[in-house]
Amino acid sequence: MGRTVTSAAEAAAELSERFARARSAVFFGGAGVSTASGIPDFRSADGLYHQHFAHPPEEMLSHDFFVAHTAEFYDFYRERMICLAARPNRAHEKLAELEAEGHLAAVVTQNIDGLHQAAGSRVVHELHGSVHRNVCRSCGATYPAEWVLATEGVPRCERCGGTIKPDVVLYGEQLDERVLLASIRAISAADLLVIGGTSLVVYPAAGLVNYFGGSDLVIVNRDRTPHDDAADLVCACDIAAAFDF
Repeated sequence: MGRTVTSAAEAAAELSERFARARSAVFFGGAGVSTASGIPDFRSADGLYHQHFAHPPEEMLSHDFFVAHTAEFYDFYRERMICLAARPNRAHEKLAELEAEGHLAAVVTQNIDGLHQAAGSRVVHELHGSVHRNVCRSCGATYPAEWVLATEGVPRCERCGGTIKPDVVLYGEQLDERVLLASIRAISAADLLVIGGTSLVVYPAAGLVNYFGGSDLVIVNRDRTPHDDAADLVCACDIAAAFDF
């Protein structure tokens, strides 16, 4: 068991030093990375899972619900899952800077908001897909999030009339094997793995931590995670502030 810091300034100093000496660093992040950008997470006190809807969010974000209640799915999806006004925060920006400087090999993210790419990150493995890609189930034509927001009801393909499905992994669906394997390769090759903004309870994504065999494991999360005891350093503070270096 490593040590725990609660000061964002101390966390920033630690992260700066560890990234500087790493040969192949990887960042593995979750919903908490984007909360400073105004995107609600799922499991915190103010998260989606603690709000009241006609159906539980887990149900509305499932494959079965999408198939059986497509229009109702899109009502929720447009209102709660597409946040085009959100902008990258300091954590997104710093990770992009670290990649550009050669100190970060890849970002592995559970988020679907595209904020890492908006900040300038290039090597981003999106485990759960992206709201910015929406695919016709019949012909494979793709549409941006802006197009989906401009439609009403169930969006239909302009080419063939087929139903459009967001390119996000819903409950009951498998992760994209290519993205999963790329994430495993990146984490397996890393000597520094920084985990941020995730409770590490959602599988199979959380299981990726087990592929890390490097020498330095850092967790940046306000709440405890199941892997805290195995970490070399735990930063129990705001993630955007921790990356302000």
